[in-house]
Amino acid sequence: MNKEKNKSDRIRYNMLTIIVYIVGIILLIQLFNLQIIHGEEYRETSNSRLTRETVVKAARGSIKDRIGVELVRTEAGYSVEIYSTKVSDEELNSAIDRFIKILESNKDEYIDNLPISVDPFEFTEESEEKQKKWKNENDIDENYTAEQVFYKLKERYEINEEDINVARKIMAVRYEISNKGYSSTKSVTIAKNISNTSAVQIREQNAKLAGINVITEPIVSYTSDNLASHILGYVGAISEDEYNERKDTYRNDDIIGKDGIQKVFEEYLKGTDGIKQVDMTVDGAITSEYISKEAVSGSDIILTIDANLQKVAEDALERNIKDIASGKFGEGNDADAGAVVVMNVNTGEILAMASYPDYNPEKYSEEYDGDDTTGKYVNRAISSAYPPGSTFKMVVASAALDTEEITTSTLINDTGVYPYGDNQACWYYRSYGTGHGYLNLTQAIKYSCNYFFYDLGYRMGIDTIAEYAGRYGLGKRTGIELTGEERGTVASREYGESIGYNTWYPSDTLSASIGQSFNEYTPVQMARYISMVANGGKNVDVSIIKSIINPDGTEVSREEIENYTKNTIETENELTEDLDISKENLDAIREGMRGVTSETGGTAYSTFSDFDIDIAGKTGSAQTGIEGEAHGWFVGFAPYDEPEIAVVVLVEKAGSGGYTAEVAKKVMEEYFGMNSEKVTEDKNANSSIESVR
Repeated sequence: MNKEKNKSDRIRYNMLTIIVYIVGIILLIQLFNLQIIHGEEYRETSNSRLTRETVVKAARGSIKDRIGVELVRTEAGYSVEIYSTKVSDEELNSAIDRFIKILESNKDEYIDNLPISVDPFEFTEESEEKQKKWKNENDIDENYTAEQVFYKLKERYEINEEDINVARKIMAVRYEISNKGYSSTKSVTIAKNISNTSAVQIREQNAKLAGINVITEPIVSYTSDNLASHILGYVGAISEDEYNERKDTYRNDDIIGKDGIQKVFEEYLKGTDGIKQVDMTVDGAITSEYISKEAVSGSDIILTIDANLQKVAEDALERNIKDIASGKFGEGNDADAGAVVVMNVNTGEILAMASYPDYNPEKYSEEYDGDDTTGKYVNRAISSAYPPGSTFKMVVASAALDTEEITTSTLINDTGVYPYGDNQACWYYRSYGTGHGYLNLTQAIKYSCNYFFYDLGYRMGIDTIAEYAGRYGLGKRTGIELTGEERGTVASREYGESIGYNTWYPSDTLSASIGQSFNEYTPVQMARYISMVANGGKNVDVSIIKSIINPDGTEVSREEIENYTKNTIETENELTEDLDISKENLDAIREGMRGVTSETGGTAYSTFSDFDIDIAGKTGSAQTGIEGEAHGWFVGFAPYDEPEIAVVVLVEKAGSGGYTAEVAKKVMEEYFGMNSEKVTEDKNANSSIESVR
């Protein structure tokens, strides 16, 4: 029995051995076939099938005005990227030199972040501390001169070119790819937005340009130069900090929104990048390309502004500032900046928002040198707060009527100098040596009588005035969907104490009652305030976003937009309640504002006397604390009976609020389709700013 079992085991063992030998022989034959017979053929095939993935950049979403006019769009542009290949430094440097010469022949540029120049040798970064930091980061002796650094890098990159200017150009590209960290699977962008001519020539010479490849890339384009620059904002290369926060969805060579709508709604505008497979030889020559994942463009942002109205507002503001500065209104003032806000009084939608001076967002990276001495990058409509001057008088009037301190028929005798103040006199007395005499509230607004409002302030006290300023939303953020909104300040005991002003004097209340003291508000806050005067005291949700349209055509809900904005810029409408003041009292205030523009003696009558639409307005000349200098305001709404828009104009150092009224007139002409070119100047305008009108 054991003999039979042993014999069976030997048979199985022998059969297994035979099978192993057969399999081994087959493998040896196949290996011989692969390496000897077809080896050269397969090696060539392997060399031509080196596959890499490259990113297909998604087009950013467009930004449009309320009727669909494109303000920002994405256009196809060409960029150049480079991969690491199996070529020597000499071959790589030769390819880079050839690439640079192609660009220069077509007046295109390559990316150059190398902080040294030659002929003469010097560092482009002036700060010695930053120079040392850069040297340490690049493993260079911190005591090296610019010339020593140059030759150190020349040796490191094995650049044999004798001409130092040519060597410097090659070095700049080598530094860029070394600094950004390229590999056989990760590219580095070495040129952006090149011409079609350069793109064609690079593609034609692909075999001689190791690892260098032209890609089609979306380029952000602004359709109207400076139009709405402070609203739209600009894009730029992602910073190190921004990249570290967004590594999961961004590359280190991406662009990203830096300011305005571009920044706030970056997550909607960006889109989702696609993937392209690129087959290349080991020496960098491309053999084929195909898309493995399609890019999805970003969402479109639809603004509430009207592009035509925006342009009229910007042009009128700039013209007005230059006219004031040149002495058109009788004397030269130092007017050099300002803002305009046009708001739908019923919805809070921003129809136009201008800030001067402005800038070209497309050229921001070229023009900005780190020192904004002109303030042209500041959105004065939301980020700068100013004393409101006499435009604040409707707040004081509302408080006095609503608390029944006075009635609409109460008369106050303006005798010139208010007896309880610190030599505080009406502007009329300073100009003409007498007071306005007996006035009711409507007349006091029309003539902008300081004495009248001194008396209201004295009767009520600062606490009541501050309360009503807050009820109009002054000193509170509007929640507009832009970064940098200032809150402003309401003149009050609390604010005074917060800055160490611990004793509140009666003269402080008198000053606050005509829009001075600590009162400082942004033009957009003032537009909300005037909208509430116009619409019967109803709070409005200020907005510059009409809708967001996804790539598939669906619309983002209003609730999602509000939640996103709140979380992104951490702001919201801080006014939560309506004013709750009687129609009779508001009508008395509005009637005074109508007198400002439509009756002889009104401070803006000369500008609007021939206007075809009945409007309400108020001028203000706000002292700045500098002798002989005042900001000019005009605030108003139209039409008077069924208000649609509020217009606020602010010109820094205008001298008189009356000078700014024609900006509002131009805006209203455009809005109502009047397009009148006739402007009447007040040849007798009084430019005294010893007191405030």
